Amino acid sequence: MTIVTFGGVTIGLAILLATIVHWWPGLKSLRKDPARQVGALAPFLAAWSYGVLAILTVGGLVGWIADTALWISNWLGDVALVWGVGGEPGQHGPTVAYLPLTQTGGAVVLLMTVIVIAAVKKSKYGRDIKMGAWCGICLGTSAGVAGFAAVPLAQAVNWCGSALYGVVA
Repeated sequence: MTIVTFGGVTIGLAILLATIVHWWPGLKSLRKDPARQVGALAPFLAAWSYGVLAILTVGGLVGWIADTALWISNWLGDVALVWGVGGEPGQHGPTVAYLPLTQTGGAVVLLMTVIVIAAVKKSKYGRDIKMGAWCGICLGTSAGVAGFAAVPLAQAVNWCGSALYGVVA
Protein backbone atom coordinates (compact mmCIF):
# COMPACT_ATOMS: atom_id res chain seq x y z
CA MET A 1 0.00 0.00 0.00
CA THR A 2 1.28 3.44 -0.90
CA ILE A 3 1.57 5.88 2.02
CA VAL A 4 0.30 9.39 1.43
CA THR A 5 2.82 12.23 1.58
CA PHE A 6 2.24 15.92 2.18
CA GLY A 7 2.34 16.27 -1.60
CA GLY A 8 -0.52 13.78 -2.03
CA VAL A 9 -2.57 15.51 0.66
CA THR A 10 -1.88 18.83 -1.06
CA ILE A 11 -3.16 17.48 -4.38
CA GLY A 12 -6.27 16.07 -2.66
CA LEU A 13 -6.97 19.36 -0.91
CA ALA A 14 -6.38 21.28 -4.15
CA ILE A 15 -8.96 19.10 -5.92
CA LEU A 16 -11.40 19.62 -3.05
CA LEU A 17 -10.91 23.39 -3.01
CA ALA A 18 -11.19 23.68 -6.81
CA THR A 19 -14.42 21.68 -6.70
CA ILE A 20 -15.89 23.88 -3.97
CA VAL A 21 -14.95 27.07 -5.86
CA HIS A 22 -16.38 25.61 -9.10
CA TRP A 23 -19.58 24.57 -7.31
CA TRP A 24 -20.17 27.69 -5.15
CA PRO A 25 -23.57 29.06 -6.24
CA GLY A 26 -23.39 32.25 -4.21
CA LEU A 27 -24.90 33.01 -0.84
CA LYS A 28 -28.22 34.22 -2.27
CA SER A 29 -28.79 31.02 -4.29
CA LEU A 30 -27.65 28.88 -1.39
CA ARG A 31 -30.14 30.50 0.98
CA LYS A 32 -32.97 30.37 -1.57
CA ASP A 33 -32.70 26.65 -2.43
CA PRO A 34 -30.11 24.93 -0.21
CA ALA A 35 -31.17 21.35 -0.94
CA ARG A 36 -30.77 21.68 -4.70
CA GLN A 37 -27.53 23.63 -4.43
CA VAL A 38 -25.92 21.18 -1.98
CA GLY A 39 -27.31 18.30 -4.03
CA ALA A 40 -25.13 19.44 -6.91
CA LEU A 41 -22.16 18.14 -4.86
CA ALA A 42 -23.65 14.63 -4.64
CA PRO A 43 -21.74 13.14 -7.63
CA PHE A 44 -18.44 14.44 -6.27
CA LEU A 45 -19.14 13.19 -2.74
CA ALA A 46 -20.29 9.76 -3.91
CA ALA A 47 -17.17 9.39 -6.05
CA TRP A 48 -15.04 10.67 -3.15
CA SER A 49 -16.45 7.86 -1.01
CA TYR A 50 -15.59 5.38 -3.74
CA GLY A 51 -12.03 6.77 -3.94
CA VAL A 52 -11.59 6.32 -0.19
CA LEU A 53 -12.76 2.71 -0.44
CA ALA A 54 -10.60 2.06 -3.50
CA ILE A 55 -7.44 3.10 -1.66
CA LEU A 56 -8.42 0.77 1.20
CA THR A 57 -8.46 -2.28 -1.06
CA VAL A 58 -5.45 -4.43 -0.32
CA GLY A 59 -4.71 -5.83 -3.75
CA GLY A 60 -6.07 -6.61 -7.16
CA LEU A 61 -6.49 -4.31 -10.10
CA VAL A 62 -8.62 -1.74 -8.25
CA GLY A 63 -6.06 -1.52 -5.44
CA TRP A 64 -3.18 -1.28 -7.89
CA ILE A 65 -4.86 1.54 -9.83
CA ALA A 66 -5.65 3.42 -6.60
CA ASP A 67 -2.09 2.95 -5.31
CA THR A 68 -0.68 4.13 -8.63
CA ALA A 69 -2.94 7.19 -8.61
CA LEU A 70 -1.80 7.98 -5.06
CA TRP A 71 1.86 7.47 -5.99
CA ILE A 72 1.50 9.85 -8.94
CA SER A 73 -0.36 12.36 -6.76
CA ASN A 74 2.35 12.14 -4.10
CA TRP A 75 4.99 12.80 -6.75
CA LEU A 76 3.09 15.69 -8.36
CA GLY A 77 2.37 17.27 -5.00
CA ASP A 78 5.96 16.85 -3.82
CA VAL A 79 7.21 18.50 -7.02
CA ALA A 80 4.76 21.35 -6.54
CA LEU A 81 5.81 21.80 -2.92
CA VAL A 82 9.55 21.64 -3.63
CA TRP A 83 9.53 23.87 -6.70
CA GLY A 84 6.59 26.04 -5.65
CA VAL A 85 7.38 26.90 -2.03
CA GLY A 86 10.70 25.18 -1.26
CA GLY A 87 9.38 22.26 0.79
CA GLU A 88 11.00 18.90 1.42
CA PRO A 89 10.13 16.00 -0.92
CA GLY A 90 8.61 12.72 0.27
CA GLN A 91 7.57 13.81 3.75
CA HIS A 92 4.96 11.34 4.92
CA GLY A 93 1.84 12.94 6.23
CA PRO A 94 0.32 11.65 9.43
CA THR A 95 -1.79 8.60 8.67
CA VAL A 96 -4.39 6.61 10.55
CA ALA A 97 -4.63 2.87 10.89
CA TYR A 98 -7.10 1.88 8.24
CA LEU A 99 -9.76 -0.79 8.46
CA PRO A 100 -9.17 -3.39 5.77
CA LEU A 101 -12.07 -4.52 3.67
CA THR A 102 -13.38 -8.04 4.07
CA GLN A 103 -13.80 -10.37 1.10
CA THR A 104 -17.42 -9.34 0.69
CA GLY A 105 -16.55 -5.66 1.28
CA GLY A 106 -14.01 -5.92 -1.53
CA ALA A 107 -16.70 -7.44 -3.73
CA VAL A 108 -18.94 -4.43 -3.07
CA VAL A 109 -16.06 -2.10 -4.01
CA LEU A 110 -15.66 -4.05 -7.25
CA LEU A 111 -19.38 -3.57 -7.96
CA MET A 112 -18.98 0.12 -7.14
CA THR A 113 -16.11 0.26 -9.64
CA VAL A 114 -18.47 -0.92 -12.37
CA ILE A 115 -20.98 1.77 -11.37
CA VAL A 116 -18.32 4.50 -11.32
CA ILE A 117 -16.96 3.53 -14.75
CA ALA A 118 -20.47 3.47 -16.23
CA ALA A 119 -21.34 6.79 -14.57
CA VAL A 120 -18.21 8.48 -15.90
CA LYS A 121 -19.08 7.35 -19.42
CA LYS A 122 -22.84 8.09 -19.35
CA SER A 123 -23.31 10.93 -16.88
CA LYS A 124 -22.99 14.63 -17.51
CA TYR A 125 -21.15 14.71 -14.17
CA GLY A 126 -18.19 12.68 -15.46
CA ARG A 127 -15.66 15.36 -14.46
CA ASP A 128 -17.05 15.58 -10.92
CA ILE A 129 -16.99 11.80 -10.59
CA LYS A 130 -13.36 11.54 -11.73
CA MET A 131 -12.24 14.41 -9.52
CA GLY A 132 -14.15 13.03 -6.52
CA ALA A 133 -12.57 9.60 -6.87
CA TRP A 134 -9.10 11.13 -7.23
CA CYS A 135 -9.67 13.34 -4.19
CA GLY A 136 -10.85 10.33 -2.14
CA ILE A 137 -7.78 8.35 -3.14
CA CYS A 138 -5.50 11.21 -2.07
CA LEU A 139 -7.21 11.94 1.25
CA GLY A 140 -8.56 8.50 2.20
CA THR A 141 -5.56 7.41 4.28
CA SER A 142 -4.64 10.83 5.68
CA ALA A 143 -5.00 11.57 9.37
CA GLY A 144 -7.50 14.37 8.85
CA VAL A 145 -11.27 14.30 8.75
CA ALA A 146 -11.15 12.50 5.40
CA GLY A 147 -9.02 9.71 6.86
CA PHE A 148 -11.35 9.30 9.82
CA ALA A 149 -14.28 9.01 7.40
CA ALA A 150 -12.60 5.95 5.89
CA VAL A 151 -13.35 3.78 8.94
CA PRO A 152 -17.15 4.17 8.91
CA LEU A 153 -17.17 3.83 5.12
CA ALA A 154 -15.20 0.58 5.33
CA GLN A 155 -17.44 -0.74 8.10
CA ALA A 156 -20.55 0.12 6.08
CA VAL A 157 -19.21 -1.58 2.94
CA ASN A 158 -18.11 -4.65 4.92
CA TRP A 159 -21.56 -4.89 6.51
CA CYS A 160 -23.29 -4.27 3.18
CA GLY A 161 -21.20 -6.97 1.52
CA SER A 162 -21.90 -9.54 4.19
CA ALA A 163 -25.62 -8.74 4.07
CA LEU A 164 -25.76 -8.83 0.26
CA TYR A 165 -23.74 -11.98 -0.20
CA GLY A 166 -25.43 -13.59 2.80
CA VAL A 167 -28.78 -13.17 1.05
CA VAL A 168 -27.70 -13.88 -2.52
CA ALA A 169 -25.23 -16.71 -2.01
